[in-house]
This record gives sequence, C-alpha cells and structure tokens, in this order.
Amino acid sequence: MFSSNDLISFIRSYYNDDSFIPLHRPTFDHHEKENVLDTIESSFVSSVGGYVNEFEKLLESYTGATKAVAMVNGTAALHCALYSAGVEPGDIVITQAVTFVATCNVIHYLHATPLFIDVNKYSLGLCPDALSLYLEENALIDSDGQCRHRKTSQIIRAIVPMHTFGHPVQLFELNNVCQKWNIVLVEDAAESLGSLYKGKHTGTFGKLAALSFNGNKIITTGGGGATLCMDENLGKHVKHLSTTAKVPHPFEYFHDEVGFNYRMPNLNAALGCAQVGKLNQFVLSKRELAREYQCFFDGSKFSFVTEPEYARSNYWLNAIICPSKIEKEHLLKETNANGVMTRPLWQLANTLPMFEGALRGALPNSEWLIDRVVNLPSTPLEKSCI
Repeated sequence: MFSSNDLISFIRSYYNDDSFIPLHRPTFDHHEKENVLDTIESSFVSSVGGYVNEFEKLLESYTGATKAVAMVNGTAALHCALYSAGVEPGDIVITQAVTFVATCNVIHYLHATPLFIDVNKYSLGLCPDALSLYLEENALIDSDGQCRHRKTSQIIRAIVPMHTFGHPVQLFELNNVCQKWNIVLVEDAAESLGSLYKGKHTGTFGKLAALSFNGNKIITTGGGGATLCMDENLGKHVKHLSTTAKVPHPFEYFHDEVGFNYRMPNLNAALGCAQVGKLNQFVLSKRELAREYQCFFDGSKFSFVTEPEYARSNYWLNAIICPSKIEKEHLLKETNANGVMTRPLWQLANTLPMFEGALRGALPNSEWLIDRVVNLPSTPLEKSCI
C-alpha cells in the first residue's frame, strides 16, 4: 500500500539529503559568477550593457523567435505582449482558470475583462474543444469582422493559453479557432522554455508570447522575462515600448508614445547568458527526474502527469493527480511537515475575489484538477546539470 512516507523516502533517497528539500532551486556554477562579476566591474549593471543584447540573441537562437525583448519579469513581458497585440480597455481576453494569477492581473492592467475557459486533463492547458464550443454558443462576427460576445457586445480580442508546468497546449487546434474567429493568440510560455510542440518551440506559434526567468524557472536571471515576437517590426516596437518609448539621440530626452520602464538590467542578463548555455542539459536532467517519478508512481493510485503525445515537455514542475481531495490534502500536510516541499495547484482564477464576477464557460476539468493536483520537488541532481 502506497503511503506519503514512501514518497518522502523516495525523494530523500534521490537527493541523498535529510534537510529541507524545496520545490525547485536554481543551479549555478563559475560561469554565472564570472558574468556577474564582469558586469559589476564594468559598472554597466542597469538596462544599458552588452549582456542584455547577447541574452536576447541567445533566446532568439534557442526558441526560433524572430525577436526576443528582455524584460524585468514575466508579468511585464506578458503585459507588453497583450498591449502590443492590440488589447484595449473594455475588450475581452480569454484565458484558463488554471493559471498563476499574473496572467489575469495583466488583463486587468489593460482594463480588459478575463473570460475563463476550461482546460483538458492531458495538457492541463486551455482546451480547444471547450473554447470552440463556448464561442459557437456565445460569440458572433460583426460587420467589421470583429469577434464579439453576444451578451455584452464586447470585442473578444485575444486568447492567452498557458503551458502549465511546461506541458504544451494544443497549439495547432487553438490557432485554428483563433483564425476562424479573428482572435489574436498570445502564448503565456512563462513555464515552458525548452518545451516543444510538434518539434517547434512554444512561444513561437502566436503573434507574441511571454517567458519568465524567475528564480524558480528552468533558467533564471533572478527576476526577469522576455517577450517573444514573430514579426521583426513588431519586435522593434516592443523593444521601443520597453525602454519608455525613448527616441534614440546622443543627449536629448524625447518619448514619442506612452511606454513602459520594463527593460531587463544588464546584471540580470549576465546571469541569463550563463544559464542559457546549460539549458539543453537542464531539460535533459529534468526529463530524467520525471522518468524516475513516473516509474515510482507506476501501479500506484496516484497518476503522474506526463507530457502530451504531441509534445516534448521541459517538465519544469513535476505533478501527480491524487485519487481524491482528501488524499491530496493528506499528502500535502505530511510531506511539508517532514521537510519535503510540495504544493497544490493554484486557486482557480475565477474563485479569486478580483475575478469571481468574470465571464466563464463550464469548468469541470479545472474544478476536478484543483481537488487532486500536487507538485513535487523538481530540481534535478546538480551533477546532471553542470
């Protein structure tokens, strides 16, 4: 009979560690230290410096994006992405209720309205079937070709699927729905750097996308993010916006539109440049850990969340589906009480006080998952990562 003690023992055995085991910790070596020290000695620690441009080029090369613009964090990257996608006050932006709150906060920053659609159980991300059904029943195309909500007459401007725990959503199917209804696709790829959908990197299927390099992500810049653009001119404009829309000049200060002070500091980018060089190995190591977990849970009453058949996931956070809410809560209590950090799924966004009045479709899968999902320690052994 499987017990929480069995899991605790397995995790402690894997890490060979009797102390506190976090959900995820970054992995550094001398390369990061050398880059950061070089930045300090140069005195260019803020948004001007060579590492920022180098980091962007490395991201472009790795992901295949036409343009990457480094930002202060993933929230800023998504904010700039949706703003550049044309989201205006009063618009509706569709996303999933299973997401980190920052996704919804950004929609609010733009004075737009979130609309929550269900996820499916195998990707944990926005379900194209649920999206298509909701639009068929609740949307129309007006005489100007705009998609509008039948009840409120608001324009449905964009959809923001989130690649939950690094597992890619069904991007082809979602793109088809977007094209049919004239809706812009903007990917929240904060968790999926290193993940592929049918051989192509996530974040490169829509008009824009956002990455995060927070301390708990697969690579980190301390705090940081990036907006990915698949159009060169759009990318140039996003970069312009991120630097307070300042027009280049040897000494004058002139800003030609409202912009954002979102440019990533050189100090953070220096850390990122060292991390990107090890990203492929990080992904391999995380996938090895996922296989260890999958074997451990095989035959038990707990289901390990595996990558969809169409994708290669970075397995940023490993997750299991518990048989019931009671068993989920018991597992969380026992593991955390014994120094092994585990976490539940985020509270569904539509149940938070800021968004509880938002439009939504039926959310049976989302509600089922929140009662059962637990995240497990997901840092691969350091010897595999360096």
